[in-house]
Amino acid sequence: MSSTIHNISFDCHDTYALAGFWSQVFDCPRQPDDFPGDPEAMLLPPGGPEVLFLAVPEGKTVKNRLHLDLQPADRSRAEEVERLLGIGAVLVADQTRPDGSGWAVLADPEGNEFCVLRSAAERAAGDAVTGASEPV
Repeated sequence: MSSTIHNISFDCHDTYALAGFWSQVFDCPRQPDDFPGDPEAMLLPPGGPEVLFLAVPEGKTVKNRLHLDLQPADRSRAEEVERLLGIGAVLVADQTRPDGSGWAVLADPEGNEFCVLRSAAERAAGDAVTGASEPV
């Protein structure tokens, strides 16, 4: 028997604030019983595992060993990156290639890195032009 992902956890200082940022990313509300100062907070994004935020005393000091790759559902990668920057993300690196493939590396307000890939429509359009299929 295999395992399934029950939740994805983020260690952070301010569970409520970071859950608020990610609630905007995933377009889902915080749980109604989560309040400022709580030691944990949780989101239930549609179609995904629970996202849990746990208060820890130490700050982030090195690059994430695990990160999320996000694919916009209804807009381009560039539009999604602009939206995320507008809600508090920071651009870490733009890995977009001249042919449009690649990704953007962003960080949430507590420094956790995540990537934004091309949308499915952008990937399909790029594959139609090149005649090949590539993962990002």
